[in-house]
Amino acid sequence: MSDVAHDLPTRHMEVNLGPSHPAMHGTIRIKVELDGEVIVKSTTEVGFLHRAFEKECESVHWAQCMPYTDRLNYVSPLINNFGFAAAVEKLLSVEIPERAKYIRVLMAEISRIADHVTCLAAVAMELGGFTPFLYLMEAREFLYDLIEEVCGARVTVNYARFGGVAFDLPDGFAARVRAALVKVFKLLDDTDKLLTRNRIFIDRTLGVGKITAEQAVAYGITGPFLRATGVDYDVRKAHPYDVYERMEFDIPVGDNGDSYDRWLVRLEEARQSRKIIHQALAQIPPGPVLLEDPRFVLPPKEKVHTTIEGLMNHFKLVIDGARVPPGEVYSFSEAGNGELGFYLVSDGGGKPYKCRVRSPCFVIMGAMDDVLLKGATIADVVPIFGSVNMIGGECDR
Repeated sequence: MSDVAHDLPTRHMEVNLGPSHPAMHGTIRIKVELDGEVIVKSTTEVGFLHRAFEKECESVHWAQCMPYTDRLNYVSPLINNFGFAAAVEKLLSVEIPERAKYIRVLMAEISRIADHVTCLAAVAMELGGFTPFLYLMEAREFLYDLIEEVCGARVTVNYARFGGVAFDLPDGFAARVRAALVKVFKLLDDTDKLLTRNRIFIDRTLGVGKITAEQAVAYGITGPFLRATGVDYDVRKAHPYDVYERMEFDIPVGDNGDSYDRWLVRLEEARQSRKIIHQALAQIPPGPVLLEDPRFVLPPKEKVHTTIEGLMNHFKLVIDGARVPPGEVYSFSEAGNGELGFYLVSDGGGKPYKCRVRSPCFVIMGAMDDVLLKGATIADVVPIFGSVNMIGGECDR
């Protein structure tokens, strides 16, 4: 009988995962070639959510690019806002006020926790853990409540301005942040207890989707995905910006570079962000949150309504856009998925001549076929892809 079975002609099966597969989030297609349950070859296709971010930015004024940055990583849009603003400020050669720097750090870390709990929630749900998903979505709501209080919006925030931020923090905000963090980390700790030592969860993630430190560096991978391999590279430490050099925090690293380590790294990074938030709240000084520079900052409304200079300044900035000095810059910061970079070229006009984004999760997706999926089983695709934390708007920008 076994000889007959051995002589039967067989061939590999091709299966499409996505874009309609729920674990693919509607924005990606992975075509896998299977030998039984084992993936021998895969082809990953992004391109189902093309936002044309870069070309859209080249067709509008500098300030009008800000709402587009919200739609990159739309889970933590404030980090995108601040990264783009920092790149333009580098072209302008300006230093933002101290209070604005602290506000950027504070709001970026609140956003980072929201980003990490969203990724952890998705991984848990896609592996069958619906209760942890509900816990972490509730935690994210507490964080989004804080963001809404500051920005007036939860997702498409449009909060950063060249030269600082749009609004100061509301009265009593520090106390509400501390109270919200207590509730957030109670839910995060409950999720940790439910899953991190859960036998089924460990079986689904431990040793799954392994990548070595050398491979990760060769692909240009950054963020939690890189740190899970043992490389302690974090832009906030290696190239401090705003006031990160004044903050005490650790860089969590893993040992194996697998899906389980990526889970652990994101859990600990959320706790480190909490430390940064408490330090920022304790250190933040009084003062302005936006430069008074008529070259790129809109004048206050009362001046627009009562002075001819204010009216003219407002008119020129709205109609012609800010005149950014000619030149080119690359500015980068630590986003939820790793190094988020903006390469900008100015010809001295009111619009970007060239805008290019280094999307951290797009770089990770480059390693899917040759490293992460080859030799895995069909069931492993879900935790591997989930641990990438691919955000469609950022990846397919």
